Amino acid sequence: MSEPTPESNIESLFEAPPMAEQERMVEAILFAVTEPMTSKQIADRLPHGCEVPEALTHLRKRYEGKGVNLVKAGDGWAFRTAPDLGFLMQKETIETRKLSRAGVETLAIIAYHQPTTRAEIEEIRGVSVSRGTLDMLLELGWIKLGRRRMSPGRPVTFIVTQEFLDHFGLETSRDLPGIKELRAAGILDNRPTPGTVGEIEEGGDEDDRDQDDMFE
Repeated sequence: MSEPTPESNIESLFEAPPMAEQERMVEAILFAVTEPMTSKQIADRLPHGCEVPEALTHLRKRYEGKGVNLVKAGDGWAFRTAPDLGFLMQKETIETRKLSRAGVETLAIIAYHQPTTRAEIEEIRGVSVSRGTLDMLLELGWIKLGRRRMSPGRPVTFIVTQEFLDHFGLETSRDLPGIKELRAAGILDNRPTPGTVGEIEEGGDEDDRDQDDMFE
């Protein structure tokens, strides 16, 4: 029969706090941070033996219907304003610069078709994608480089980030809205998509301006 190790003896001397206290600890941590935290990051700050997933589940339920909700964005957890109270942030939303059409379309293609290469983005849009558009989305932290394709040239792919999910209040990329929802929210307009009849030919002056100016 094996004898307990010194480490297990030390751990057994301390019991995990009651679940109610664990909830309070998790609540305090998430209110103090500015970025979403993963369960592991939260567990690293708590006493040994705490059940972080259970505490998060209870805490999320307790904040249902409140002015702020506990939401999951990617692998992280954070407190965010309740969706139905988003109108209170309307002033900040109006003052925020809008992405140009080229930026919105490029971001949407990456979000809905990830992982995707630059060539694939251009094929879907029907026009070339300026390096400035991708650089700006990378700078915003909404996209990042993914794995290289196992194809000639090993092209790099692009995928959306946890910051993108957090900004748009999504738990996973599968929660992305449909085209009708995007248009109803004013994110997309009703103009025909690139490559359709009436679209300005590739290399036109308007497209060049659209590509050069990431923000309108």
